[in-house]
Amino acid sequence: LAFLFHVTVPQLAGAVILGVGIWVKVDSGSILGFLGMIENAPAELGQVLNVGYLLIAVGVLLVIIGFLGCCGAIRESKCMLLLFFIIILLVFLVEVAGAVVILVFRPLAEDVLRRFGTAAVESIKKDYGKNSDITGLWDTTMSTLKCCGIYNSSNFVGSPYYVANNNQYPPPCCPETKPCNQTVIADFMVWSLVFV
Repeated sequence: LAFLFHVTVPQLAGAVILGVGIWVKVDSGSILGFLGMIENAPAELGQVLNVGYLLIAVGVLLVIIGFLGCCGAIRESKCMLLLFFIIILLVFLVEVAGAVVILVFRPLAEDVLRRFGTAAVESIKKDYGKNSDITGLWDTTMSTLKCCGIYNSSNFVGSPYYVANNNQYPPPCCPETKPCNQTVIADFMVWSLVFV
């Protein structure tokens, strides 16, 4: 049982990660389309697509590790088991280096995310309710994530939709209540804080 767990799990995890990496690369057009619709979005967000290459590399590495561990254990091959150990050690060192890089570049990542949030709010205030592509994109995103705007419902104040609909928020902000106005949003926020 331990053999199956230690050997097949890395191979299965590698196959799943490899599949996700390939999917990210194949479907990169929709991600770029989303980012392209937001004016003033930080250019650094395009680097998100490089995650696909990283996932593919990690997936292939995990499949190879699983294969070496499996064959080395079955054949009791010192060479394969040594190679398995060396690769596991290298993966550990890369993880440590990755953690250090994340700590060093955390302020940069926070700045990029803050600028993205600002650009997205500006896009909502300018185009939500006026541009059907932007409106549909945000409606789908909010319905899927069960949220209202980037930060909160105030992102929609002053948007074309908000102005044209007598200061009402978009339907995904209050999916079960009509009209979706400030009173309903305030009640919803109180209830969501209670249940969090």
